Amino acid sequence: MPKKQKKYKLKTYKAAAKRFRVTGTGKIVRTKGGKSHLRRRKANRVKAQFSKMLVVDSAGERKRIKRLLPYMSKYKANPPA
Repeated sequence: MPKKQKKYKLKTYKAAAKRFRVTGTGKIVRTKGGKSHLRRRKANRVKAQFSKMLVVDSAGERKRIKRLLPYMSKYKANPPA
């Protein structure tokens, strides 16, 4: 009886896992950067836009994110600890 070939797990890039999410329809979304500090001088309209999630439109970017997060579509958010 032949030995089973061992399957290796792929590591998730944690920095990317914290930045991106998958919607129920499978779209990859992200938040805007630059919202942690220095917000007093920004306009109210700009500060309101920080809370919105943006869809990643570029096909190349989506491909790169999927490579960084191999289990993203399975878990929809950060992989379990």
